[in-house]
Amino acid sequence: MIRGIHHIAIHTPQLERMLGFYRDVIGFVEVKRGEWSRNTFFDEIIGVPGSAARTVMLRAGNCHLELFEYSAPQSRPDRPLRPCDHGYTHLCLDVLDIDAEHARLSGTGMTFTRHPGDFGNLKAVYGRDPDGNIVEIQETAADHVFAMERLAPVPSRGIRSEQT
Repeated sequence: MIRGIHHIAIHTPQLERMLGFYRDVIGFVEVKRGEWSRNTFFDEIIGVPGSAARTVMLRAGNCHLELFEYSAPQSRPDRPLRPCDHGYTHLCLDVLDIDAEHARLSGTGMTFTRHPGDFGNLKAVYGRDPDGNIVEIQETAADHVFAMERLAPVPSRGIRSEQT
């Protein structure tokens, strides 16, 4: 039974910098820290032999965000993903006042593609966190089909129907 999305993870070369951004600037709450090194159990779980990392789990409203800083093996850095590239392309944060959040986040050094676009009952804009990951901020009207106010409690049998 799938109940929903628990967390999204981001690997960063600078854990404390990213923690400062997501905790202190964005406002997520730190839940737990961890680390491992030369742990074959962890290596088997993640499928990366010889791994070592520090982690921080943050609570983000209805979801968690996990930050990783691997010290082994060496990362294979590439250009930051674009919205049209394969893989996870962005994290979207729901906000109450997009113009105020755009101004506040811009003041902290977060860069955006433009000012928020107005689509009627949804406003949105893409920006980048300190590592260059895409972070969308959006403001939805309460009657929008995916407004936070419309999230219903998860049924006791999960999100799958009995036919699946």
